[in-house]
Amino acid sequence: MKKVLFVVTSNDKLGNTGEKTGFWSEEFAAPYYELLDQGVEITIATPLGGQPPIDPKSADPASATEDTKRFDADKTLQEKLKHTHKLSTINQKDYDAVFYPGGHGPLWDLVEDKNSIALIESFYTHNKPVAFVCHAPAVLKNVKVNGEYLVKGKKVTGFTNEEEEAVGLTKVVPFLLEDALTKNGGKFSKGPNWQPYAVEDGLLITGQNPASSKLVAGKLLKKLSK
Repeated sequence: MKKVLFVVTSNDKLGNTGEKTGFWSEEFAAPYYELLDQGVEITIATPLGGQPPIDPKSADPASATEDTKRFDADKTLQEKLKHTHKLSTINQKDYDAVFYPGGHGPLWDLVEDKNSIALIESFYTHNKPVAFVCHAPAVLKNVKVNGEYLVKGKKVTGFTNEEEEAVGLTKVVPFLLEDALTKNGGKFSKGPNWQPYAVEDGLLITGQNPASSKLVAGKLLKKLSK
């Protein structure tokens, strides 16, 4: 049985706005069930351990999908989420791949988290897939392999400047993901706003927005079945 680690934000503050954030439920639920239904064993870790915050906007019925409805009704998963592992206790040796769901939360904690940075580097250098969707590719900002940014010269995508502007948070986020990955040498590409779009380059898989979550999971499953 393949084992995949999900790394989820512990941050619930949307900058200085006084509003709440966290992980985006579709970006967690769609890949979770895509993998689970194929027999993959999933472990969830967060910087602080315990219950990770869900972005309240993603729990809005207007954002609901079949996967988020399943997520809301899944008592086993809700219990599992209450008891996530602390990131500091995780070793890549125990897993075949790592997946990061987005939401705005990771921009403030996982981007700077030393354990997360070291973990991604370790998965990558041990020839294991690393996958990210929407805002999660931002956590690659400080990840280096052999002294060079991991994204340098690689095809990447993520939540675009245009999409950030559309949700009115360009001035709230600590940095724009598209700009950061481009600055670090990533070959950033994108599809139309809010449409499914994902790219892979070797072990690195990235998806643009919530609608891209299943695409990323599908690419990850293909890598795991090789």
